[in-house]
Amino acid sequence: MKQVLFAVLFVAMTTADNLPQTSPVIAILKNEQHTPDEFGNHNSDFEAANGIEVHISGSQGENGGANVIGSWSYVQDDGTIASLKFVADENGYQPESDLLPVAPHFPHPIPQFVLDQIEFARLEDERRAREGISARNKSCFGILTNFIYGGEDSSGLYSILFL
Repeated sequence: MKQVLFAVLFVAMTTADNLPQTSPVIAILKNEQHTPDEFGNHNSDFEAANGIEVHISGSQGENGGANVIGSWSYVQDDGTIASLKFVADENGYQPESDLLPVAPHFPHPIPQFVLDQIEFARLEDERRAREGISARNKSCFGILTNFIYGGEDSSGLYSILFL
């Protein structure tokens, strides 16, 4: 069995070098890495022939962390450039890019079903106030609360349910 396994592995390894390459080799135009110096300063620059670029520069933060600024970009299928710039420091990670989603502007329209639910809750609160029902009974455990709140359960012990 071991001989068969070694034979299969040998054939796979020898034929792998002869298979046609499915993707073209992309030339690396720039690849510079500068490790932190005595002050914690460091940077990295990378550029490839297909338009991929990554630039990062950092330094030691005042509170012991690292402060980093950088950017990356690449060419999208439609030929436009996708890019992102960022800062990462004591204030967290702060990216900037047209690629990032944007929250809707306020005030945005509120769906009718939400307005209906808000109105239903308001009317329910008014009804409960008229009937003298306490806020405690507004919960979904209201029936349970009425049943065992401060009362004796089947074991003869007093139960208190705080809601």
